[in-house]
Amino acid sequence: MNPEKVVFGFFIILSLTLNFGFVLGEIDDPNHHHVYELFAVIVINLIATVLKFGDRSQMGAVLLATSLVAMLQLIAASVVWVMAVHVSGEGMTPIVTASIVSLSAGALLANVISVVLLIIETVMLRR
Repeated sequence: MNPEKVVFGFFIILSLTLNFGFVLGEIDDPNHHHVYELFAVIVINLIATVLKFGDRSQMGAVLLATSLVAMLQLIAASVVWVMAVHVSGEGMTPIVTASIVSLSAGALLANVISVVLLIIETVMLRR
């Protein structure tokens, strides 16, 4: 067993599950989506992205691309949150919450693709 692959898989799957936990709930209810959970998703996705920089294969390039897409959408979601709460002062309205959750759901899709690619790569190594 390769400990590097275990850590790599751990952070990819953890980023997917944390992102799923954040997105789960009513899309426009701010009580279902906590700011610290979004922060945790961003941090874990950042760690997963950094771990993907070492792979020089074509699969590694696609994994890195999915991670960068997820990071871009999560950072956009956090910018929307900061702008709504701290800059404009309108707070977490249903429209703002729906925008944040929609951006996070896009990142969730990128994380799902990343995990599927990881599974495909693992199955291909067994042959």
